[in-house]
Amino acid sequence: MRLSRTLPRSLAGQLFAMQALLVAAVVAGCAFFAYASGRSQAEDTAARQVRAAALAMAESPSVREAIRTPDPSAVLQPYAERVREETGIAFVTIMNPAGVRWTHPDPTQIGRSFIGHTDRALLGETFEETYAGTLGPSIRVVTPVRDGDRIVGLVSAGITVERVSTQVREQLGALGTAAGAALALGALGTYVINARLRRHTHGMNARELSRMHTYHEATLHAVREGLLMLDGQRRVALINDAGRELLGLAPGSVGRRVDELALPAPLTGALLASEPRVDEVHLTADRVIVVNTSPVVGGERRGTVVTLRDHTELQALSGELDSERGFTQALRSQAHEAANRLHTVVSLIELGRVEEAVDFATAELELAQELTDRVVGAVAEPVLAALLLGKAAQANERGVELVLGEDSLIDDGALPPSAAPRDLVTILGNLIDNAVDAASEAATGTGAPTATGEGAAVPAQRTATRALVTVTARTEDGELLLRVADTGAGIGPDDADEVFRRGWTTHGTGRGLGLALVRQAVHRNGGTVTLGRAPGGGAEFTVRLPLTGRTAGTEVAAP
Repeated sequence: MRLSRTLPRSLAGQLFAMQALLVAAVVAGCAFFAYASGRSQAEDTAARQVRAAALAMAESPSVREAIRTPDPSAVLQPYAERVREETGIAFVTIMNPAGVRWTHPDPTQIGRSFIGHTDRALLGETFEETYAGTLGPSIRVVTPVRDGDRIVGLVSAGITVERVSTQVREQLGALGTAAGAALALGALGTYVINARLRRHTHGMNARELSRMHTYHEATLHAVREGLLMLDGQRRVALINDAGRELLGLAPGSVGRRVDELALPAPLTGALLASEPRVDEVHLTADRVIVVNTSPVVGGERRGTVVTLRDHTELQALSGELDSERGFTQALRSQAHEAANRLHTVVSLIELGRVEEAVDFATAELELAQELTDRVVGAVAEPVLAALLLGKAAQANERGVELVLGEDSLIDDGALPPSAAPRDLVTILGNLIDNAVDAASEAATGTGAPTATGEGAAVPAQRTATRALVTVTARTEDGELLLRVADTGAGIGPDDADEVFRRGWTTHGTGRGLGLALVRQAVHRNGGTVTLGRAPGGGAEFTVRLPLTGRTAGTEVAAP
């Protein structure tokens, strides 16, 4: 079954047909021009040749002398034939003024009248015409023979049109061979070029290419993942809107080298790497992104395709989940400890020691309530208050005391709506976690608590050193101040510039993201974070976030 209409020819096929027709038209035009020009030149050459022969014979003294004789043909016929053979013209006819021939290539025509015009020659003019005589159509020249002032005869020399056409046909054969060679060479070059074009366009026609370009542009703008394409020189060949936003690049980044984009060094190294990268986490100034790279092999140039996924929110949610998980574990541990204390109270009552049971229960309640009252009274922001209470419970399980600074005070409504609670949890939660780790290690000599019963953690063996983490949270001078100090070993001057770099840690592999996230969240909110030495000898981190307006920056001071 035949289709009602054929599929459109590919772009390469269309260009090949157009170019082949163009080459054929050019070659045909050149051939026609060469033929017309060659024929015109052949006719001009023949006219000059016969004119020269006729004039030479008309000026010859021997011709005039022969005309004076009683039988001019006897002398002029051999002379005219000799001239005709030597010059290669078709005929030489010498006649009297009345047009009667004295000479002719065909001797039977001698004595007969000349077929053609002689009027202008009888008036003393040499002229040229094309006329059909006894030998057929010919290009002829007629000129007078003068003897003094008298015209005593006429000379007509000519060459047949057939002979001129034969010469042109001989030239046209060579011209046709050259034209055929040019056409074949042009067709071969066109085929090679279009075969190359067909490979690059994958056999698609112009409409399909246009539709693919439209879909390509729509996809680039619609996809939420970042897409970055690098050429063989590691220049940005293409980047979509999401990729430009994730990397924080200006609109004019296409064509620039990757190492000129002012990206973080680890991210730049991943983009420049020749081997594939799979699900690598990198931090920019404002975001956590997952990078995948795949080198392009083949074609004229090697390049790299890079996909970028935004994990900023996922990382923040993961931090919140870790905090919630830790808070839950602390509650479970406290519930376990509360059961032990309740059994102790019941046992004291059963032993009849009621007053001691009341004192024991009251002391435990006062201890638990004191920090809660202090936090709730000083920090009216519910997210920060819940975070501090949860972290206090976690710290207690590790033998670390978390206290709220005396000058802490955040009134209800002091924080503007622009202050994202998630960023506050990221900043304060990670700083407290690092401080608890440092204080616990300094106090016990190890940062890993042991596990026992019900999945609860119990503090490691305490030494005489008091493990303490002090948290200060207050608003002052239009800023939110968050300060976390610990009694740990502190951070040495050599590491002061590296603490906020992703991967920096003193707790082994798989860690080192917390402080990098702190710096990112602070930068995103236009604040500053400084590192100093705490009064107890440990590290002290101070974060200042503007409550109105944003002037981004991150400052790191040596301890």
